Amino acid sequence: MAQLFMRYPGGKAKALTFSYDDGVDQDIRFIEILDKNGLKGTFNINSGRFAPEGKVYAEGQIHRPMTEKRVFELYKNSGHEVAVHAFTHPHLEQMPPERIAYEIVKDRENLEALFGEIIRGMAYPYGTHNNTVVDVLRACGIVYARTTAVTGKFDIPTDWLRMPATCKHTDPKLMEYARKFADMKITRDGARLFYVWGHTYEFEGDNNWNVIEEFAEFMGGREDIWYATNIEIYEYIKDFESLVYSVDGSIVKNPTAREIWYYYHGEICSIKPGEIKRID
Repeated sequence: MAQLFMRYPGGKAKALTFSYDDGVDQDIRFIEILDKNGLKGTFNINSGRFAPEGKVYAEGQIHRPMTEKRVFELYKNSGHEVAVHAFTHPHLEQMPPERIAYEIVKDRENLEALFGEIIRGMAYPYGTHNNTVVDVLRACGIVYARTTAVTGKFDIPTDWLRMPATCKHTDPKLMEYARKFADMKITRDGARLFYVWGHTYEFEGDNNWNVIEEFAEFMGGREDIWYATNIEIYEYIKDFESLVYSVDGSIVKNPTAREIWYYYHGEICSIKPGEIKRID
């Protein structure tokens, strides 16, 4: 049977994404850095912790949630993704199932109403979870949920509701990972994913915006990397996994609504929506 190795849109073998939590003031500067370098990310929001309009923070306060209005103005039509982070940022694994469901559904409902979009992604508050939490998320329509676990690798997630990242931006090996990823040559093997997470208020607290500025400038503008949000990557991979094969593997059909790219026998190829293609 023929084996097709997944490639991202345009035949690219590598993807880079970001996941940042809490919807704080520092997201403004962070998005400016992403946009300047052509990068894309996901922002995980607690809709139950919006700051009231007119809120004035004490001098020196680092964690500064934005108002609902500012959140809308910043993320709407930005090209970046908004995702669930639970309504009030609780330890979900310490709650009964009905309370977990409320935290997820309420946050999802509020964000969907605010942005007029279907929201299916999430990051766990504090990164904590258990099997009950995962089961509730699945029942609430969440398709991926990022933990705070890191691997130091560029693997495609295998458990999307317990999804790790490559690293946090505070990792002293961040630029080592960046150089390794940039230099990586992928031939017949599957595609790779570089996933960075964190909180943007940490850049202010640690006085090290230069860390993400250096990383973004180094990683941006590369023709062999797909810059995408978490949900864009999830949906593309699931569409690739939806390809249908004949018994002997010589024919493949794309039942999805997008063009799917793959590597096969030394060539980068694609199959268009609805197309049936012989691949032997």
